[in-house]
Amino acid sequence: MSKHRIFFHADIDAFFAAVEQIDNPGIKGKPVIIGALPGGRGVVSSCSYEARAFGIKSAMPISTAYRKCSQGIYLPVRMERYTEFSKIVMDILEQFTPSFRQISIDEAFLDMTGTERLLGSPLHTAREIKRLILHETELIISIGIAPNKYLAKIASDINKPDGLYQIKDGCENKFLERLPLKALWGLGEKTLKLLLEYNITTVKILQSLSLDMLCTMCGKAAGFFLYNASRGKDPGIYQDNTKKRSVSSEITFEYDRKDVEGIKRTLLYLSHEVMFRLINNNYKAKTVSIKLRFSDFNTINTQMTLKHWMSSSEEVYKIACNLLKKKWDERESIRLIGIGISNIEAVDSLQQQELFEEKENKETKVEHAIYRIKKKLGKIILTKANLLKNKKK
Repeated sequence: MSKHRIFFHADIDAFFAAVEQIDNPGIKGKPVIIGALPGGRGVVSSCSYEARAFGIKSAMPISTAYRKCSQGIYLPVRMERYTEFSKIVMDILEQFTPSFRQISIDEAFLDMTGTERLLGSPLHTAREIKRLILHETELIISIGIAPNKYLAKIASDINKPDGLYQIKDGCENKFLERLPLKALWGLGEKTLKLLLEYNITTVKILQSLSLDMLCTMCGKAAGFFLYNASRGKDPGIYQDNTKKRSVSSEITFEYDRKDVEGIKRTLLYLSHEVMFRLINNNYKAKTVSIKLRFSDFNTINTQMTLKHWMSSSEEVYKIACNLLKKKWDERESIRLIGIGISNIEAVDSLQQQELFEEKENKETKVEHAIYRIKKKLGKIILTKANLLKNKKK
């Protein structure tokens, strides 16, 4: 067994655009932009690497994207379709370790500590994972390997697309020292701009600053993050919940954002994801929580516990929106958003009769029926109307 911790971060390359190119081979190799259609007021949700060559990025206003690439292929978001591909990928990843955590629709961490004797070296195992996913889905993924989750996340961005990079134990500082400051994952635009004003341009320079100095310059939360991240220490962005059983999912935006419609659409997607995972594990739950991390790294969690068992993803979404409204004034930019459901019990456990049980049972039956159809037929497209940004022809 290995003496050192080994983590993989797996990230599907240009995921939404890649799915569209798989479904429509005629647009492979072309600039594909997913999100609002030209003429609308929305933003880019995702884009292909061909589109990125024109300077298009996630969260960019669609009007700006169109000016940069009028010849691009603009398509609406099909979240349910992406979820179907995501499930196939995550099921493959989960086969390689008992310690697996999906953190977004296209990303997951795998704790591979101690698996070398059974599976081979980390690089060998990563290549096998990439091969299997390509064979089963036609999707290309990048994998970063490191002694902790944070460094694995950074490593997965090296050599993208189709990247594979390992940071070996003991080589953390050597790796970080040669990185430009903007390569430090989780560093927001405002904090980066502030550091550049102080002529701090590399991670090596950042490492020379004391914790007190960083907290004075950037604030306590950002200071602690920068001090630990620059030294290759996991700042705790992806901590496992060991206190109680729960189902959760979160998304870290590539750029800080505060567009209300986009934030709520993300909550809607996350609501469906966690509810279907709850159904898949044959559980029921009463508590909904949301997690918000703002541009200054300040993070808040809030929750609501119901008197009845949650009946549907729509109910989860409504509760999440109410929690969001209480904790977000729509002025501060959001870096990360997540939904969790807890206070979980097995479906077959005894429960008391509750008010509105007939209504809840009806909604639950519909939710379970949709899940069974999707699980049985695999690639059938069952798309929630609210997840369709624009009406398809």
